[in-house]
Amino acid sequence: MVQAVTVADYRELARRRVPHWLFEYIDAGAISEDTLAANIADFRRWNLRQRVMRDVSRVSTATTLFGRELAVPLVLGPVGFAGMFARRGETQAARAAERAGVPLCLSSVSICGLEEVTQAAGVAPWFQLYMIKDRAYMETLLARAARLGCPALVFTVDLPVPSRRYRNVRSGMGLWGLRRRLVLGASAAKRPGWLWEVMLRGRPHAFGNFAEGIAEARTLEGFDAWVEHNYEPCLDWDLLAWVRERWSGPLVIKGILDPDDARLAVDAGADAVLVSNHGGRQLDGTCSSIAALPGVVDAVGQRVPVLFDGGIRTGVDVFKALALGAHACVLGRAWAWGLAGGGEKGVAAVIDMLERELATTMALAGCTDVRGLDRTALC
Repeated sequence: MVQAVTVADYRELARRRVPHWLFEYIDAGAISEDTLAANIADFRRWNLRQRVMRDVSRVSTATTLFGRELAVPLVLGPVGFAGMFARRGETQAARAAERAGVPLCLSSVSICGLEEVTQAAGVAPWFQLYMIKDRAYMETLLARAARLGCPALVFTVDLPVPSRRYRNVRSGMGLWGLRRRLVLGASAAKRPGWLWEVMLRGRPHAFGNFAEGIAEARTLEGFDAWVEHNYEPCLDWDLLAWVRERWSGPLVIKGILDPDDARLAVDAGADAVLVSNHGGRQLDGTCSSIAALPGVVDAVGQRVPVLFDGGIRTGVDVFKALALGAHACVLGRAWAWGLAGGGEKGVAAVIDMLERELATTMALAGCTDVRGLDRTALC
């Protein structure tokens, strides 16, 4: 048994609990995975300034984002397919996030739909949007999110086409035969707990946000092929204007690495930008998110909040991102591993450990309020 005290421990628990192909889906990056590796390694470029002889008897990790007080500057980011990591996984994650005082952003390709997650948590999640070619369905989906009261829309713009993720190919998670892999595959048979909880008790297995109007989304077979043919490759600023006209709430543009793109996004109506390279799952060979963060902050940080994701594994990582100008950090694999390794309790534990590590780091660095962090905390 693994005593889970770090995010890395939950990664190991996830590896042991879910089928191999599903673990690889969470874990893998694009092509050679250079950007995936850089997302983690590049945090080492910055060291912390240790300041002593300061009163750190009270340390606050609280901040405000889009009018909501957050207990800690974290957001559970959009992770597709999360309902297969644990039984009705997105509902478990949403409950854990709400209790911890942080938002969950629901992926548009989640297993559990907006309505189910809202009912489970008692509050509507943020909603992440992938644009498909069917504009009528997109309008319906945006209207559903607005009707439920989703506090923010996160428009992902770095996936005009899917990248090549070779670990997913090697592990057997291809475009066809997914049902056979899920039910009859040897990897699932080696994970009886997952098979019982997710496959037998976790039905229905569909993509909840699309199943209402798209036949291919009502099962797990064929949806990847449908995505490849129906995701919108023409992601331009006119399309952002189309979304902006149909969404009156806070709009976050996710997938920004270049300062010029950050300026264009804000000029086009974005209320925040999310510095992200899709966790190293899209353009392999681009810079790490943490390397891109200072330039984006310098470009638009005085105009809108700058959010950050990519490589967060510890509270020290959170501290560094905040010191470089991020308003909050968006988790991806960290909470996905927590969910896959320990369900709702695993997600809660990941949030708690990151909050505790952040608070400890702040105290040892002589910082008492997360909202006062800036680059002077680094060297």
